[in-house]
Amino acid sequence: MTEHNPQLADYLLRLGDSALILSQRLCAWCGHAPTLEEDLALSNVALDLLGQARLWLDYAGAKLSPRQSEDDLAYRRDAQGFRNVLLTEQPNGNFADTQLRQFLFDSWHCLVLRELSDSADSQVAAIAAKALKEASYHLRRSSEWVVRLGDGSARSHRYAQNALNHCWDYVGELFEMDALEQKMLGLGIGCDLAALHPEWLNYVQEVLTAATLKLPLKPSGLCGGKRGRHGEALVGLLMEMQHLTRIHPGAEW
Repeated sequence: MTEHNPQLADYLLRLGDSALILSQRLCAWCGHAPTLEEDLALSNVALDLLGQARLWLDYAGAKLSPRQSEDDLAYRRDAQGFRNVLLTEQPNGNFADTQLRQFLFDSWHCLVLRELSDSADSQVAAIAAKALKEASYHLRRSSEWVVRLGDGSARSHRYAQNALNHCWDYVGELFEMDALEQKMLGLGIGCDLAALHPEWLNYVQEVLTAATLKLPLKPSGLCGGKRGRHGEALVGLLMEMQHLTRIHPGAEW
């Protein structure tokens, strides 16, 4: 029988919810991207993230008492029950907004998954190792788009810089080590997010330089998503995502 561990479940939800919510955001581009190729590419990234979310949520649900399924966790929690980082729930905005959000997440996500691949928890390590292959591809794509947008036309550069300035408010949370993160690190399950920041920043700066974009100087202190404190953006997203399950509880098709 699986041992119940609510703290581990909460940690796993941080990983699963971030992938799930970003996947849902990207799905909204289906049929609306600037090119057919990009329409398919964004949909594929969304599907990758959804697959990762299913693995994290299934494992999280097994650690709860009573056990919950991935569907229970995705469709039957209110906003305050979600543990995704705030960056992932930010609205799509224009194409530059989406790509800068994706780039900042991908560059962090790859580092976290790399570290978690060596987790003392064998299932965390296995999920992370599988997800890392997909996340590495995501990062290549989003990095290329940041350079293309930033070093493109005057208009695309302006849009990209504005998107970066907005998203920068939320990157601090990516490296926040609260009590739960410290607990998981101490057990050898999690990783030291704060220690990843210098490597992340070096890579981000390298890409932004190629894109002729300026690194924002303002502090990036908006946080709370990992502890269930979210804004109206997530509420609206969940209303759409959970609509069918809410109006037809228990339905199967």
